[in-house]
Amino acid sequence: MKYQALVDGRAGDHELLLGNEAAVRGALEAGIGVAASYPGTPSSEIGDVFSVVAKASGVYFEYSANEKVALEVAAASAASGVRSFTFMKHVGLNVASDSFMTTAYVGTRAGLVVLSADDPSTHSSQNEQDNRYYARLANVPMLEPASPQETKDYMMEACTISEKLELPVLFRTTTRVAHMRGDVVFGDRRPVVRKSIFEKDPARFVPVPANSSRMHLKLLGRLAEARQLSETSSLNHVVEVGSGGKAGIVTAGGAFNYIVDALNELGVSARVFKMGLSYPLPLDRIREFSQEVEELLVIEELEPLMENDIKADFLSHGTKTPVLGKEELLVPRVHELSVDVVARALARHFGLSVHEPSSGRAQPWSSPLPSRPPVLCPGCPHRGSYLAVRRAIRELRIPEPVFASDIGCYTLGMAAPFSAADYLLSMGSSVGTAGGFDVATDQKVFSFIGDSTFFHAGLSALASAVHNKHRLVLTVLDNRTTAMTGHQPNPSMLTDAVGDPAPAISIEAVARSMGVPFVKVINPYRVAEATEAYKEAAHVDGVAVIVCKQVCSLLLDRAKRAKGIWQTFQVDSSVCTGCLTCVNEVACPAIFVSEGKAVINQELCDGCGVCSQVCPVHAIGVKR
Repeated sequence: MKYQALVDGRAGDHELLLGNEAAVRGALEAGIGVAASYPGTPSSEIGDVFSVVAKASGVYFEYSANEKVALEVAAASAASGVRSFTFMKHVGLNVASDSFMTTAYVGTRAGLVVLSADDPSTHSSQNEQDNRYYARLANVPMLEPASPQETKDYMMEACTISEKLELPVLFRTTTRVAHMRGDVVFGDRRPVVRKSIFEKDPARFVPVPANSSRMHLKLLGRLAEARQLSETSSLNHVVEVGSGGKAGIVTAGGAFNYIVDALNELGVSARVFKMGLSYPLPLDRIREFSQEVEELLVIEELEPLMENDIKADFLSHGTKTPVLGKEELLVPRVHELSVDVVARALARHFGLSVHEPSSGRAQPWSSPLPSRPPVLCPGCPHRGSYLAVRRAIRELRIPEPVFASDIGCYTLGMAAPFSAADYLLSMGSSVGTAGGFDVATDQKVFSFIGDSTFFHAGLSALASAVHNKHRLVLTVLDNRTTAMTGHQPNPSMLTDAVGDPAPAISIEAVARSMGVPFVKVINPYRVAEATEAYKEAAHVDGVAVIVCKQVCSLLLDRAKRAKGIWQTFQVDSSVCTGCLTCVNEVACPAIFVSEGKAVINQELCDGCGVCSQVCPVHAIGVKR
């Protein structure tokens, strides 16, 4: 079994792990009994590993319909005395926040860890919000690991703190921490408790107004306890870089790694106060630390949260040590930090040459890599869907249609030649915003949502659209998986998170049961039929739903190769006129131009045949 070492590894064993893989081992060492998630990069590998090791390790694991449901499954399990773990990308915590905020009020009996994988620089997200705000908003403690080893170790700490304070613990990673690889030394595994008994206590667990005001007061008392834990925690400690010196730096999480490398590159010594338990801030210890240095530099990714808290605390206590942060050090509030960014800021501050550090090693700051925008894969069924929509609009001469898009691979339809994404907010927003465009304009509205996203946040929006008589054409791009995050299952599939049989929910049946007057299932590889379906849907006075049902090309490729039934298409250059319709309308990465004519790269061709259907002179056919 892949990842067998995560299950069978013993204390003292070493493994080279991703941060996300280390989180799973940490959960196993902590005796987590229940884990639930909705997949989202940069947290996706945690679920991928759990789907493999859950049975062997005695853990219950599920992919829930969305992050709110995942948090509720974990919270109820923890309230029943079972250590529980839920994990999601940063924007997923927005979805879970309604229940997350109240979970802080009702508290927990067993350890409850909520991992938020933040994405500075928006590598795979629609924003780069700083989820450290959620710890402050919910009044819960927060841990921030800086390495795979700490990610593993802090899971046990998080459960211990959660049970001591009877609070959920926010466990914040970032893309770089989640995806960095390092040597991890294992500890002992605590036995898994999978089942317990929920002891009823409505005064504690039912936050009606009469109870919730008392709960809030109790929560504030627990937060004060958390502050004392932070003041004494070994997770917060001073690291000497070089000879120490009189410069003091305060940081937490992955930024610590950049700081150490930057200081070494510049040949600068400093004392670094590194925090693992970063909220509540150990302000007493930071004040004491400031007395040992001439200045305090606060280096953190994204928002100046620690900086502002420290400046306010120093002001109220009359502490004179200068505090320099985002504004003074020119550390940006956007995008992730890096060794280069931190080194530049420190070099400016210390009056050093940024291009010639004392180590003498050249810096590649002036040689950025060329940009390569993402594209739909060769054979992607979404390409056929967008092609059909565009053809239907052209043939019906629909003026200025509006395209409401959503979160998934299909968002790449925003690029030419499809240009089929005009507005996007969040998971499931394509249905709600389509209704908004309908009531505010006279333009025809087309919206797109994936099968997994449909179950995540599209159901309630579709019910609202039908009830309020919105007029829109909704395409559910059903590629039979949650493709963008790594092919995890969703409720339309016949297997669950660990590969066991599960009842599949029909998207078209759900739409019909909601009263959608026009529902049609099409194969997007059949361009002419798909185009006619969209022409019909465009005339519907109300909500029309088209389900484009075709397996993700990556999964289809895998199945075809396994069965040895691979075929590709080729261009007959003697017939090709060089009109390049295939290039301009299909935009498949497998098609390129040579000497004025289209050519198909046989290594990339998926064999979907969409290009052959648009060629006006029939120059494209199956390779014999």
